Amino acid sequence: MKCIDSKKFFQNRMAKRSKTTALILALSLSITAGCGQEVNIENPYDVYESPRAYGLNTTVSSTSKAASFFAENLCVADSEDKLSSDVTASLSEAAGLFNIQENTMEFGKNIHQRVYPASTTKILTAYTALKHGDLAATATVTEAELQLEQGSTVCGLSVGDTINLEELLYGLMLCSGNDAANVIADMISGSPEAFAQLMNQEALALGATNSHFVNPHGLHSEDHYTTVYDMYLIFQAALQEKQFVTIISSPSHTGMVTSALGETSGKEWSNSNKYLNGEKAVPEGVQVVGGKTGTTNAAGYCLVLYSQKGGSVPYISIVYKSDTRDNLYLEMTELLEKISK
Repeated sequence: MKCIDSKKFFQNRMAKRSKTTALILALSLSITAGCGQEVNIENPYDVYESPRAYGLNTTVSSTSKAASFFAENLCVADSEDKLSSDVTASLSEAAGLFNIQENTMEFGKNIHQRVYPASTTKILTAYTALKHGDLAATATVTEAELQLEQGSTVCGLSVGDTINLEELLYGLMLCSGNDAANVIADMISGSPEAFAQLMNQEALALGATNSHFVNPHGLHSEDHYTTVYDMYLIFQAALQEKQFVTIISSPSHTGMVTSALGETSGKEWSNSNKYLNGEKAVPEGVQVVGGKTGTTNAAGYCLVLYSQKGGSVPYISIVYKSDTRDNLYLEMTELLEKISK
């Protein structure tokens, strides 16, 4: 499905909004306060001039530079599904395949439906940390940061360990360390709750308006959700960070940690992505660069993937809430086969 013309989409949207705001303002100025006293507003907001200030006017002079539109380099997709006979739609709740060179959605199923992201949350965690943190900065692990649900995936940190942000990001993205997520949150914002607020700010700035995050790791909460399309927006932004791509494309990594006793040792972390660790075959002509897995009882099995066709044409593919891990990779492989054709 060819994406909607994003410039026209947002121009029309802003034009309608300006007309509506003007009407509301006109009505508001005519309202009177108690005893018939008229309300006077000094310097009222000029709804017709303001769009020009942001470059949203429909005409641009030959001497001025046109403003860049929010979604000019993104796929703007509506709620209509785009299914395909070569992808088994029953294997998951929601999925999408996006050609990020052509800005097209080549497969889409319930892309605006709210789903639980599980550990694919960590894509936004990493993006937020890279944007607001210093890779060389260090943190010392506290007991509170290691208080996690039983069965949580961890990268093996211990109380008193000292580790820098770069190593934490490897532990976060490769072996999906929830302990690393908590340490990163405290390091950047002082608490997981404050960091979640920062995550939400970043998500909204990227246009992910149907998402809400309450923690940095993705352990289940009814108030912690996203959509396939929102995660496409978030992942697309994260891929602009060179260090992010370097991390997610690593099959394994030795993380250097200094213990409370001052002893430095390496922790071996392997990528949970079955395409990168060799457990699943990749269709011919497609290179899987990296991504993030996620699993909880409520979220099912999830995978967000960055791939390339012929080593140059970039794609994002997303599968959410598959009922089994095998079905997750079966559908993802079918999506990758569409790339290879």
